[in-house]
Amino acid sequence: MAGESFFGQEPTHQEKEGGIPADLIPYLEAADEAEEPDPEANVQDPADAAEGRREAALRALVEHSLLLGPDPSILAEIESDVDEDDAAQDRQERETHEAALTRAQDDVALDGRVQEIYQSIVERAPEHDIDPTLERVRLALDILGDPQNAYPSIHVTGTNGKTSTSRMIDSLLSAFGMKTGRFTSPHLIDVRERISLEGHPITREGFVRAWEDIAPYVAMVDERSREQGGPRLSFFEVFTVMAYAAFADYPVDAAVVEVGMGGRWDSTNVLDADVSVITPIALDHTKWLGSTLADIAREKAGIIKPGQVVIIMGQEEEVLEILLERARSVDAIARVEGRDFEVLDRQMGVGGQMATIRTPSAVYEDVFVPFFGQYQAHNAAAALVAAEAFMGGRGLEARIVEQGLMNASSPGRMQVVRHSPTIIVDAAHNPAGAATLREAVESSFGFARIAGVYSAMGDKDIEGVLAEVEPFLDHLVVTQMPGKRAANVTRLAEIAGDVFGPDRVEVRESLANAVDRAAEIVEASSEPLDRSGVLVFGSVMLAGEMLALAGQFPR
Repeated sequence: MAGESFFGQEPTHQEKEGGIPADLIPYLEAADEAEEPDPEANVQDPADAAEGRREAALRALVEHSLLLGPDPSILAEIESDVDEDDAAQDRQERETHEAALTRAQDDVALDGRVQEIYQSIVERAPEHDIDPTLERVRLALDILGDPQNAYPSIHVTGTNGKTSTSRMIDSLLSAFGMKTGRFTSPHLIDVRERISLEGHPITREGFVRAWEDIAPYVAMVDERSREQGGPRLSFFEVFTVMAYAAFADYPVDAAVVEVGMGGRWDSTNVLDADVSVITPIALDHTKWLGSTLADIAREKAGIIKPGQVVIIMGQEEEVLEILLERARSVDAIARVEGRDFEVLDRQMGVGGQMATIRTPSAVYEDVFVPFFGQYQAHNAAAALVAAEAFMGGRGLEARIVEQGLMNASSPGRMQVVRHSPTIIVDAAHNPAGAATLREAVESSFGFARIAGVYSAMGDKDIEGVLAEVEPFLDHLVVTQMPGKRAANVTRLAEIAGDVFGPDRVEVRESLANAVDRAAEIVEASSEPLDRSGVLVFGSVMLAGEMLALAGQFPR
């Protein structure tokens, strides 16, 4: 730089004549000259250029020093400064890359192990194959030391809304600083979704460890049951044992447990929960739970335990009476929607709705619920009352309640996965669920044209579901799901044709083609794309397949 040397200010004549040997002066001058930019030189980073010039000058100075003579160690240090920095950066990049490769290889291996375990459990009796006894699960848990008693819990049953309500309860408890475990079913994409720790699916390592911890005891119970002429633990029984053991091992401060089916004989009902929640009960799983609402209500009432607080959402009159009778008989405290709690007001908002909720302890005004549909506001109210009861029955800090509900998610339930046209995914699989789906779509979206994509399990009330959605769907594309329980697409098309009329129904073999066709149909209209929608519904499995297709994976 002009006016400055490599070491600072330009030396005086006296310094040149006295303090520094004359033979070194040319090298110092060369160092000064080297710092002057050459306008003809290639453009490069100024800092790098200056560093290089200084290094060259210093090297020349040391090589020709009359005071020290060339010192190989100094020269080596000068030459190695940049090389060592580059080498260190290269090493760090290699180590980072190798670590990423190792993690990826480990994840692949762990994914393989998770799938291997899952397939071995799937080979057992399926989760919908109910054997009315809790003995096998009780025995397995007894051998494990009754892990389900190691933490307080909330037990959730009902026909529709169980998973959304469970996830909102989980999020509320987490907002108040609790480490939570959540057990829900079925899963959408990954089996690990069923067992959640602190709001996230159990890790691959945790899943493998949970299975390996219980496997010897599962084998013992299987052997004893076979000796007595009984079956092995079922698919769902094994997962229940895994979840309860994983929660105790973590350990969690609270568990939120959704029943698999029914209540009284459901594997989860070995739990002695502090609080239970019963969402609206409707006809579903009639092959296993009974053909009337009263039959189903009696099965679901089985989760109500002595002394607990039971939160009862809106029910048909005969169902409510059965639930209240069960509560009275075991001295449980009932909190009934419409009497003890209610949604006072709701307004649509961006990405959800604002709800004012009255509970037995407080009124929470304008709480944001990040879900669409009136039923989700009611689910939020039940979740909030359950959280209050779990934490002693007191009113909760509104700011934390708002945070807890805002952080809640419920994949595959009125979930928007694309815009222009809007594609909505919902797991509605029975007439009651289809009715709430219709209300949610009509009240939350101003669609002028909407096409549906539908598939279902063979044991569902297909005609009843389609009858609920026919009035607001312009067109329906049916498709085939994989699996033995899935309804044949030809049968689906026949039933859909009877409900919609043949001219409003099309068939596509794959979900991707079905969604593409539905999008083409709504895009062909003269309506703006923001007023056109595609609704994918009919099964949890179909919802999971659609989420995977859209690249949106549940958490």
